[in-house]
Amino acid sequence: MKALVLAGGRGANMVPFCTTRPKPLIPVAGEYVIDHTLRLLQSAGITTINMVVGHKGDVLKERIDKDRFGDMNIHFIDQGKSGGIGAAALSAKKWFSPDESFMMVYSDTLTTSNIFSVTYQAHCLNNGPSAAVSHAKSSENYGNVYLGKEARITKIVEKPDKNEGLANYVLSGIFVVGYSLFDYLEKNDTNMEKALATMIAKEKVQAAIWENDWLDLARPWDILSANKAIMDTWSTAKIHESVKLQGASVKGPVRIAKGAEISSGAVLEGPSYIGPGSFIGHNALIRPYTSIGAGSVIGQSVEMKNCVLFPKVIVGRMCFIGDSVVGENVDIGAGVMTINHTMDNGEISVRINKKKTESGLTKLGAFIGDNAIIGASNTIESGAIIDAGIKIDHNLSVNKTGRSVKK
Repeated sequence: MKALVLAGGRGANMVPFCTTRPKPLIPVAGEYVIDHTLRLLQSAGITTINMVVGHKGDVLKERIDKDRFGDMNIHFIDQGKSGGIGAAALSAKKWFSPDESFMMVYSDTLTTSNIFSVTYQAHCLNNGPSAAVSHAKSSENYGNVYLGKEARITKIVEKPDKNEGLANYVLSGIFVVGYSLFDYLEKNDTNMEKALATMIAKEKVQAAIWENDWLDLARPWDILSANKAIMDTWSTAKIHESVKLQGASVKGPVRIAKGAEISSGAVLEGPSYIGPGSFIGHNALIRPYTSIGAGSVIGQSVEMKNCVLFPKVIVGRMCFIGDSVVGENVDIGAGVMTINHTMDNGEISVRINKKKTESGLTKLGAFIGDNAIIGASNTIESGAIIDAGIKIDHNLSVNKTGRSVKK
C-alpha cells in the first residue's frame, strides 16, 4: 500500500519555530516528527510515500534521512500556492491509480505506538475506507466524530460548537481511502470537510478507535508534551560505545548518541536524550524529559529540565533552562535564567500571533526561535516567545567606563 503524507502546512500557531522550518521538522525525543512518522509507516508495511510539501519544502526534502529509510520510495510533490489541506491532497492525484486504496496521513500528529497498523487493519476488516479516531483532552479544537452501529462513522463536524455539545472522539489525521476521495474533493471545491462528509454518505467508513497516546502539534508547548510521551516509553539506558563519560553520573533511561562527550561531575537523569556530537560541561545537571539536539554545547553548571533543544544550541555556564523549547543554532549566554512559573503558581498565558492564549499549564518557560542570540545574565519571563534571529544584548549593570547601565 502507498501513503499520501500531507506535509505542506505552515503551522501558523507553532511560533516561533515554523517561521523557519516546516512543522514536520520539529525534533522530539531525538528525532524529527517526520522521521517518527516514516518509521511507523515503514513498520506498518508501507513502502511507497507520496509526500506533499509546501512551506519550507526544500528544507524538509534535505533533512529526511535517506539512509535510514532507504528501502522506502519517497516521492515529493510541491503543492504550490496554499489552498488548504484538500487542495494539497488533490495535488497528488496523478500519483495514485483508480483501482487502489491508500493511506492518507496528516504529518503534524504523533503517537507512541503504531496507529497506522490499526487503521490499516480496520480497512481490511471493513473492506472499505477507515479513519483513526481518538479521545482528546478538549475535543472542541478538533474535528468531532460521531459513531453508529459497529463503529461506523456517521458524521464529522470539523468546527464544533461547544455550546451544542461535543463528541467523545476526534479525527486523528490518519485515513485509508480509495481513489474516490479525489472525486469528492473536486466536486466540493477541494474542501476536505465536505469531501469526507460525502464519502461518509456514500461509503461505509469504519472508525479505527485508537486508545493510546495521540498528540497534535498545534501550539509550541505541545512539543514538550510529545517529548514527554515518547520518553515515557523508554525503560533502559542506551549509550553509544563512542561516548566519553568522564566521571559523570547517569541515572535511569538516558540515551546518549554517537560522539557525545560528558564531562566529570555532570549528572544525567532519565528519561533524557543527548544528541550526537554534543558536549555536556562539568557539573551540569540534566534532569528528566530533556532532549538535547545534535552538536549542542552545554556549559559548566548548567541546569536543564523538561526542555527540548534543537541541534547546534550553545548554552553558557550557570544557566537554568526549564520547561522550554530552544530552536536550532541558538546561542544563550552565561547566567541566563528562564522563569517557568508565576509568583502565585497560576496558569501561564502565551501571546501567539498577537493573541493571548492560555496554555493550561502552571509550569512553562520560554520558546526561542532558530538563530536567536541571548546575551549573558538575562532573565526570560515564563511564556515568552523570542522570534527567530532576534538578538538580545547582555543584561549589563556596569559599562566599560564604570558607569551604571539601566537594566
